[in-house]
Formats: sequence, C-alpha cells, structure tokens
Amino acid sequence: MNLRENLRLAFLSLAANKLRAALTMLGILIGVAAVITLLSIGDGVTRYVADQFVGLGTNLVFILPVSEEQEFGPPGSSGSSLTIRDAERLKDNALLPNVAAMAPLVLRNDELQYQGNVYRTNVAASTPEYGEVRNYRAARGRFITDTDYNARSRVVVLGQDVVDGLFPEDVDALDNEVKIRGLTFRVVGILEAKGGGAFGSADDIAIVPLTTAQERLYNLRSPRNGELQVNMILLQTIDNGAVQDVVIDAATAMRQLHDITFRDEDDFLILTQEDFLDSFSEVTGVLTLFLGAIASISLLVGGIGIMNIMLVSVTERTREIGLRKAVGAKRRDILGQFLTEAIILAMLGGALGIVLGVVGATAVRLAVPELDTSVTWDSISLAVGFSVAVGLFFGIYPASRAARLNPIEALRFE
Repeated sequence: MNLRENLRLAFLSLAANKLRAALTMLGILIGVAAVITLLSIGDGVTRYVADQFVGLGTNLVFILPVSEEQEFGPPGSSGSSLTIRDAERLKDNALLPNVAAMAPLVLRNDELQYQGNVYRTNVAASTPEYGEVRNYRAARGRFITDTDYNARSRVVVLGQDVVDGLFPEDVDALDNEVKIRGLTFRVVGILEAKGGGAFGSADDIAIVPLTTAQERLYNLRSPRNGELQVNMILLQTIDNGAVQDVVIDAATAMRQLHDITFRDEDDFLILTQEDFLDSFSEVTGVLTLFLGAIASISLLVGGIGIMNIMLVSVTERTREIGLRKAVGAKRRDILGQFLTEAIILAMLGGALGIVLGVVGATAVRLAVPELDTSVTWDSISLAVGFSVAVGLFFGIYPASRAARLNPIEALRFE
C-alpha cells in the first residue's frame, strides 16, 4: 500500500470520528503552543537583558573593590579599596592609551525632598564624564560641568522617575530646589528617559558632582588612611576591539598603584559588559530550557492521549484489520496505516498549536512591550519536530499491535 492510500484511509478514519480526533489533538495543540510561547518569552528576556547592558553605555570596563572592606557605607564596613587617587592616576594616557573616558563613581541610596514630598532614589556622585560614559543626555537643562565639579556646587541632575515621583504635575522641576540630607541643591538638568536597565530603572537616579558629595554629603574618607574612596571606576574604551587591552592595562596599573606583588591577590575586580552579559545569559538560558521542559510535559501528555485513542481504534477496527489481511494486506501495510493516522493527529495538533503559540507570543508582547517575544523558526521547527516524534513514538505500539493480529481471530472478533 502506498503513502497516498495510507493518507486517504487515515483522513477517512479521522473524519468518521471528528470529536474523538479533535480531543486527541488537543493535548498536542496545547503542548506545541506552550513550547512556542514559553520559548519566545525566554528569548525575549535574553534580548531584553542584552539591550539593557547596551543601555549602560558602550565599551565599558568596570573596576570594583574586592577586599575585606568591600563597599563602604553600610554598617560594619571600614572602607573601599578604590580611591580618588586611583581614578586620577588612571587618567594618565600613558597607562591606559585605549581609554576614551573615565568616571569614578560613588553610589548611595538616599532621600530627596521637595517641600513635603520625599522620594528615595540612587544618588550617583561622579565627574562630568559620567554622562558620556553612561550615555546620559539632558533632555532639558544641562549635565554637571567642570565648573560645578571644581567649585563643589550644590547642583543636581534628575532622572525622569525622580521628577515624576518628587514633583507635582503642575510644578517644573528644572531650576527648582530639592534637599539631600538637609542641604539644598538646584536642579540644573533633567535626563532623557532611558527606561528600565539591567540593574533597575536607569531613570531612577539623581547625579551630583563627586566633589560636592565628598565635602558636603557623605564621609568618604577611609578610616585607615584618610583617602577619599569610591565605589567604582568606569572606563570607556575607544572601541570594542580595545576592551581586552584596557582590562590588561588597567589590571597592571592597579596592581602597581596598590603595591600588589606577583604572589598577592588583587584587591580589585575588573569586569566588562560582556562578563555581565555572559552571566545573565547563563541564567536566562537555564530559564528558557526550564520553560521548554515544562511545556514539553504537555506534549508528553498529548502523546499518551494519542496512544490511548489509537489503541481504542485498533480494538474497534479489529474485524476490518482481519478482513484486510485476509484479502492480502501485509503487516507493513497495517503498520503504515495506523502510524500514518497517529502522525497526522500529531501534525494537525502541532499546526494548530503553532497558530495558538504565535497568538500567545503576540499577546505577551502586547501586554509587556519591553519583551520582544518574536516567534523564531527554531522554536517552530522544534515544536513541529517534537509533535511528529510524539506521533511516531506513541503510535508505534498501537500500530504494531494491529499489524500482529491474526486474521482468523480478528475476523471472529465481536
């Protein structure tokens, strides 16, 4: 019996039991739809994370403190291993020739006040180069300048989240005054909205000159040696190809500045955007795999449903099988007929599942615009391949059982 005849008989059999066939396909349909939707969500999360790291800035290298003193500020800590002296020395173009811009950073979580309103946000104290390094641009007003930095001016640049949370709608934040730790700061700029970032909203920030924070806001001097400390030093390389060279040069320079011998461990950590992205990609990759595994359980349940229905079909059509064998049908003909039915059930369910999965992914994208839950051909191919495999695997036993029936006993079956 050829394939065309198998297909004809399979469709006739399914058409004769429309409701049963539809219910059988339902398990595969749900499973394929779940696989496509959940894999698209996993891919969307991966792309979202990658976009957020790009939003941090371009070609960035992060120098962080690593010692028993880790971060300064929290209770029980005694200081940071990074200082302003380190940042000033790293400005030397002879030490780091591939660095385009550098910005030391002190980051604190603090309250801003405007009249009776209070808003807690991230207060970033840095240099005028911080805007260039982090791709911050003033939508209105200006960024902090060298004049602000050198004069230790009490000026602040606000992100859009801070403006929305601190000021009433009818009040213009620009050139207004806010208080930080009881000191008055004039708002000289409002940043362009950047949206969510890899470490929270990039708009939830207030930026002040580092010199002002050192002298007026926070005690940033090390209790050990009196040096002014920072949480982080950000380096922007001249291009993507220079990142690894900057990592090597910065490590060499920092070891010299901190008098670290070749046997001693570093008291600093140097990371790139790629390092952060790789770590997050591992997490999102596991998440995608986990979501796919959960969805695959639905396919397994659907496959069991196919096997169950095919076994019922074999029992119902025992006399038909016996008659066909009696007139010359071979085992492979019976086997092919029932396998074809099982595979068609799985493929029809898979095709409908693809449509439902695309609809589900689109619904997620509309509900959460930040996630680009586009359906890829890889996920479609995986779902279709899985559905065919399910039909083949779970159809083999019923088909084999039908093919092994004795024609005499099958004809006697009631």
